[in-house]
This record gives sequence, C-alpha cells and structure tokens, in this order.
Amino acid sequence: MKNREVKKLIVCLALCLFTVSSFAQDTGDEDASMKNAATKRDNEMIEEANNGWWKNSMQSHDQRIEWWREARFGMFIHWGVYSEAGGEWKGKKVDGYAEHLMRKEKITKEEYLKLAAQFNPTKFDADKWVKTAKNAGMHYLVITAKHHDGFAMYPSDYSGFDIADKTPFKRDPMAELKAACEKYEMKFGFYYSHAFDWEDPNAPGNDWEYNNPGGDKNLFGGRNWFDIHPELLPKAQKYVTEKSIPQIQELLKKYHPDILWFDTPHKLPLSDNLKILKAIREVDQNVVVNGRLARTSNQNFGDYANTADRPAEFFPLKGDWEAIPTTNESYGYSKYDESHKPASHFIQLIPNAASRGGNILMNIGPKGDGTFDKKDQRILDSMAIWTKKYGESIYKTTASPLPLQSWGVITKKDSLLYLHVFNWPKTGKLLVGGITNKVTEVYTMADKKKIKASVSQQGNLILDLPKNSPDPVDAVLVMKVDQPIKSNGLRYLDVDAALNRLLAFDAELNGDGLSYGDGKTNKYYVTGWKNKNQFLTWDFALSKATNFKIVIKYIQEKENSGEFNITVGSHVFKGNADNSTDKEGLNIKEIAIADLPAGKHQLKITAIKISGVELMRILEIDLIPNNANK
Repeated sequence: MKNREVKKLIVCLALCLFTVSSFAQDTGDEDASMKNAATKRDNEMIEEANNGWWKNSMQSHDQRIEWWREARFGMFIHWGVYSEAGGEWKGKKVDGYAEHLMRKEKITKEEYLKLAAQFNPTKFDADKWVKTAKNAGMHYLVITAKHHDGFAMYPSDYSGFDIADKTPFKRDPMAELKAACEKYEMKFGFYYSHAFDWEDPNAPGNDWEYNNPGGDKNLFGGRNWFDIHPELLPKAQKYVTEKSIPQIQELLKKYHPDILWFDTPHKLPLSDNLKILKAIREVDQNVVVNGRLARTSNQNFGDYANTADRPAEFFPLKGDWEAIPTTNESYGYSKYDESHKPASHFIQLIPNAASRGGNILMNIGPKGDGTFDKKDQRILDSMAIWTKKYGESIYKTTASPLPLQSWGVITKKDSLLYLHVFNWPKTGKLLVGGITNKVTEVYTMADKKKIKASVSQQGNLILDLPKNSPDPVDAVLVMKVDQPIKSNGLRYLDVDAALNRLLAFDAELNGDGLSYGDGKTNKYYVTGWKNKNQFLTWDFALSKATNFKIVIKYIQEKENSGEFNITVGSHVFKGNADNSTDKEGLNIKEIAIADLPAGKHQLKITAIKISGVELMRILEIDLIPNNANK
C-alpha cells in the first residue's frame, strides 16, 4: 500500500471516529456506573436473597429466559409526554436525552401537566407499531410504562399522574400494544423507572421543586446520600412502598408482561432495589427482569446483564447480556436530533452482539402524535430486508466457539456456523481462523450457492469466494461442521485486507486497576493505566510474511502524557502519548512499519513514562498491510 493510500485510510478512520453528533449529552443524562456499594443494611438483604427467595427464583432462571436467549433482537420504545415536546421547551432546543426534558429544564409538576394536557396521540396505531417491529425482525418489544418523569402511560390505580387522568387521549396504549404483540406472536414488556421519579415529592431526583437527593445538585452528599443522610431514607422508602412497588405489581397483574426493564438503581440503596425485586417475584416467577434493578460490583440479581447505553463496541461479558443502541443519540423523540446512524450500523451490530452471546434491544422514539419518525422508519425498513434474508443466522444462535476473525463475526446454531462477512476479501480467499473440525458443506445463505473449502499447507481453512459479495454490509455464509466444534484458538489477521483492528476491548489486560470504557463511539477504551506494571497484549497469527503499518488510536486528556513501547516479534517501537489533535482528545498516530514473518505473534504495549493521571485511554492498534492494494 502506498503512503498516500495509507494516509487516506487513516483520515477515513479519523472521520469515522469523529462521526459523533453535535447533539450533545450532558453529564446528568446517564451515570457511568449504575451499581450499588453494599453496606451493612444491604448485606442483610443480600444474605436473605441469596439464602431464600432469590435463590429459589433462580431455579427456574433458564426456563424463563429461554425465549429471550432465542430472540436476539428486540425493539425498545421511549414514548411519553416528553414526546409531545420533541426536544424543545418554550421555543428553545434542549440538547441530550429528550426524555429527560423535565429534569433538564427544571419543569415543575404544574407546568408538566400543561404539556400532558396537549398529549393526544390520535395517530397511535398499536397494530402498526408491532407489525413494523415484527417485519424488522424483532422478536420482543419493551416500552416505557413510566419513565423518570413519573408519568404512567397507562391508567393506574396508584397515581393520578397518568395518561387516563391527565391527557385528552384517555385510551390505554399499553393494553393495545399487549394485544398486538399477542396477535403477532411477539414477547411484550415494560420499562419502569423504579428509583427516579420527578413527579413524586418523596422520590429521589427532583431537586428543583422538592429539594430531594439524587439529582443534579448532588444534595445531601451526592450519589451516596442514603448512607451519608440515612434520616432521609424513610421518605424515599415511602415512595417505594406507596408508588413504585404497587405500580410494578399492578403492571404484572394487569398486563402479564414477559419482561420488565429497570434503570438507574444507584438512586436507591441496594436493600430497596432488592425489596422491589422480591415484590416482583412474589407476584410472578416467570417474568424476565433485566440487569439494572439490583446489582453490586460482585453480583447481579437480574436475569441478565446490561451494557452501557448507545454502544459502538462491546467490552467482554460472560453469560447473558443485552445492549440498547438507539437510532440517533436520544431515546425519546427529538425533532432536532438528526444524528441517525445508517442501517448498516445496526445490521452489523446485531451479529456482533450475537457472536459474543448478547442481544440487541434497538430503541426508537415515536413522535407525540403516535407515529414513527420517517428516519427511524427507513432504518426499520432496511432491517426488514436484511432479517428476511439472514434472520436465521441470528435467532436461536449462541456465541462463536472460534477466535475473533478480521473479516467479520461468527454465530453458531447446532452444527451450523454462520459466517457474517463484513469485509469481503478482494482476493476471493477467506481464511477462517481457529477451526480444526472437518467441514462438510459451505454455501451462501442468500442463494444457497456452494462454496469450495480447502485446507492450506499450514492447516488453515480457506474458502474460495465469488468475486462480488452477495451483500455489501453483511454477507452470510453457512458452514456445516462435524460436532463437537474444536479450535486451536489462533486468531488470524487478514494479510490482504485494508485494515486489521486490535481493539483494547479484545486485549489481555495485565496488572491491577485497568478497566473498560462504556463502549460508545470513542469510549471503547481501556482506562486506569497509571503505572508501568500495567500492559496490554494481543495474540495473533499470520498465514504469510507481511509488511504492516502500525497505527495507534487513543483518547488523551490535556493534563496527561507519556511514552510507551509497542513490541511485536523482534521489533520494539517507541511512541509518545500526547494530545496533539483536537479538543475531544482523539489521537490517531502512525507508529512504525514492521516486517512480520508467518506464524504466531504477540503484540505488547507497555508504559515507559507516565505524566499526569494516566498514560492514555487506548482504543485500538491497527495493523495495515502495505501490500493490500498491490
């Protein structure tokens, strides 16, 4: 690859990473950590749960979560009174999450009721919503029954702050959606804000009208207000006992949902979150509960784990997990948010998650009139085209038993491996790294054309592909193999590709104190690099000798800098971890050119000097073959 081509590629990579909307989030929109630190009070509840009701409920865990594991893809819907405002208040654009309108603009309950009086979604059609989700390949639907504003989107017997009493609409959209989901054989469930309620004078969160803890002002000691000021806890517990638990049990008894989805557990003590979970299990042992109700750094009491919001990459997670991307940057509808991602982003995100054992619950924010935004609809229409062709490569699949592949990802179902080829090889040769089984058949999923498979002299599986990809975003190949699947664990880089990405999320972390970013754009880094005993390594193999350009991407704060070594093969290259690009701190640097022979390799990055708090927040190291375009 010529130098000018490499420079063009690096500029392109930079632009891709800079594709972050000007639709800014603020620090109150979400919390970096939604876990509780257990106290003596909490430990008593943990012991009760682990030795009693929770332990008993987990005996049926695999049965109740079976449908969720098989679904792999669902629709998340944020819809409420805030949708009527659409990211605007009193003629002013409101940045960030539109569903946080009440908090952002410090709107009183009285003022919010005036907005509710305008909420009349006469174009709402539950049948159309669910049919659209079904056509897009989604197998379950979760909608906000009550978000942080405290407004119930159904007729509630435990609060008059609801759609029946405070809007001209009067209908029950939750009941209509439940019926539509039954009609189209989709699982149905609710998002319920159990710990954050800006309407209730007893609940955490509203510090502009009620002077309550848990809000942006960090009153009464901030995040851990309930430990610093335990005298305030009875007030919040009154909200839990008189509104939160009654409404959750009301939803269970009235609508019989398949799943309940909670958020922001850190606003309440763990003991109260466990109290809520216990109340759920007293009513329903079969409803699936997500991982944001009750959890500590050591234990999650939900049925599965959740990643951070709006992920672009996934940090390593064991067991069942779910990610919640949204079509743009807001979850609720905002007329100003034009940052919609291309459908290709989600088409690749779904198999990427499934290949690692996770689900995608993709969010849209319907408008205040009850219709879907046209930009969302276009994404859903594109998803429908892809899932009709390739949906079976996602549903009921499990994580890949093979190492990472440079060309895409792999999902598994029984004796079938589904090869999701994101980057179609220009050479027509696809190396499937790590597999040692006998392959009995390979064919394209779209048109069932057979693919020739052979084994190279080094023992690698090589597929002879047609010149043109059957799909420009994700072409799926089906490979039948003998069972059980065996692997030598070798991750092979593509020596003919334009790019091989060694993500920090996929590195082996060495030394205490290193941790993962949340996975958003430009936040899929490893952080906490504060001493020279910490380092990252990646193991890989090459099918032939290759000359690589080595490029590093990292985030750097102005006050931090340092020096590092990258060691690969017999080469040692020195680099500077300064911030020489922009205010966002994103740095993309060419480090060196290296000739690497065929065979096994390890790339290692170590700290030489650390100035400031940490060396850097490393995103990835890219190996770009210099002969890729020859």
